[in-house]
Amino acid sequence: MSNINLAQADTLANAALAAGRTARLAPLTVVVLDGGGHVVVIKREDKSGIGRVEIATGKAWGALGMGFGSRNLAARAVKMPQFFTSAAAAFAGRMVPVPGGVLIRDGAGDIIGAVGISGDVSDQDETCAVAGIKATGFIADPGADA
Repeated sequence: MSNINLAQADTLANAALAAGRTARLAPLTVVVLDGGGHVVVIKREDKSGIGRVEIATGKAWGALGMGFGSRNLAARAVKMPQFFTSAAAAFAGRMVPVPGGVLIRDGAGDIIGAVGISGDVSDQDETCAVAGIKATGFIADPGADA
């Protein structure tokens, strides 16, 4: 399995932040993880809240941990709250099941990482994540409403 590399992750983060500035969103924090859940890039805009790194990481980590985008995690958490309470415990609280955690897939459809964004409303965070991934030429997989 290949992973997103530093140059690609940096391009992704910069494009995601640019999308946020174009849309005049609140200050964003972008976290890019490789396929093994290791941090490749963190970028936090000036005035982005102090908890945003952890939230963005949790969105990306949850997507990787479950194998589908955090939009899907959010929908499933509503339908299966007991499972997600247990999963949160198993994952030591690292999963944030709201939109804004998007899987990064290569041309073959393999997961090579995930990006999590926090700072604005979750739907806007997700839009910026997708824009960043598209800027790298990879495939964005935010998950569908389940």
